[in-house]
Amino acid sequence: MCNNWENWYDLILDDFSFSKSDDELSARVLNEKINKKGKFDISHIHFPHQCIIFGAGPSIKRHIAYLKSTVNLDKYILIAADGATTALLEEGIIPDIIVTDLDGNMNDIILSNREGSIVYVHAHGDNIEKIEKYMDKLDKIIPTCQCKSFGNLENYGGFTDGDRAVHIALYSLNVNRIILAGMDFGDTVTHYSRPEINSEMERADDFKKKKLEYAQKLINSLKKENVHIEFIDLNDSI
Repeated sequence: MCNNWENWYDLILDDFSFSKSDDELSARVLNEKINKKGKFDISHIHFPHQCIIFGAGPSIKRHIAYLKSTVNLDKYILIAADGATTALLEEGIIPDIIVTDLDGNMNDIILSNREGSIVYVHAHGDNIEKIEKYMDKLDKIIPTCQCKSFGNLENYGGFTDGDRAVHIALYSLNVNRIILAGMDFGDTVTHYSRPEINSEMERADDFKKKKLEYAQKLINSLKKENVHIEFIDLNDSI
């Protein structure tokens, strides 16, 4: 586990009153699924040493348009944090990697996976039913957890899909440059992040805002601990 994750994890469990035993149960369910399906071996993939991580925040479509016009996307690992997959598909982009706890638009995540996306599927206390429902529909899976890893499971650190994608980029993919797109930490959520809402954007509830605050803290911590890595947040530069 990286980024002093054990301490972060204990803090999150306490602050949100989450159940560690529920996390461990979900992890066991995910591990059993992977025992049957097999774990994807990413070691033979020769990725670039730079990546773009797409969050599902309000700036996502503006940032995708900017990147399409200014950057050769083939020179980057394209990583979608869960619901950002939908925004990318709308622009004709298949992400190389999806980081998900299975609460984004699953039809789009499954479609992108069938088109080649590798999926880092995360287990936590309240997504056991989704693991049971969707794992058989996915392929190219790398399973992750937030409790102590065991079996097939990996724990690179990370709480939300967005900051976990940054952890994975640093500690699984060994990149030296990270561009953050659509990574907003304000008080607004999009239908990409919450497919169940009836409008394109809504004000985040207190629980979501608190999660976003932790995501921002975790990413800031990663920046401080990895000063040799170039971080570019498009919200700061365009």
